[in-house]
Amino acid sequence: MEAWFHGIAADARQFKGHLGVSTIRPQDHSHPEYVVILKFDRYDNLKAWLESGVRHEWLERLQPLIEEPEAIQTLTGLETWFTLPNKTIKAPPPKYKMALVTWLGVFVTLAVVSRLLAPLLSNLPILLNQLITTGLVVALLTYLIMPYLTRFFKRWLYSKL
Repeated sequence: MEAWFHGIAADARQFKGHLGVSTIRPQDHSHPEYVVILKFDRYDNLKAWLESGVRHEWLERLQPLIEEPEAIQTLTGLETWFTLPNKTIKAPPPKYKMALVTWLGVFVTLAVVSRLLAPLLSNLPILLNQLITTGLVVALLTYLIMPYLTRFFKRWLYSKL
């Protein structure tokens, strides 16, 4: 497996937009699963790699070592906020749509949280005030607001999929 990983990593480096490759090795023998993480600068460059003959040749060499088919997850950054429960999405929403929904979420959450916390935090130094406020906003966005907005806007976000 290690020899295979080093070989595919070397070939992946030759592709346009390649930003790096890393692996998460199994911690124990009861779960002998490897995770290979490839980074590309753009989705189109990643797609070229995923559909390449070079990659398919490497996957053929791997067949004797695998127990289950590969699972591919494509992440570009913000899309971790745009996952739908029990849905496998092949491509994230367009970046402009993610940016608009994120802006809406940040704007509303920051406006409400800063207003509610103002009386409690007004005597603190400004940086500490901002640290607490932005920390709460990020937590709310990650666990409450963005999952709700993603479900609410799912038809618009994933209209082309």
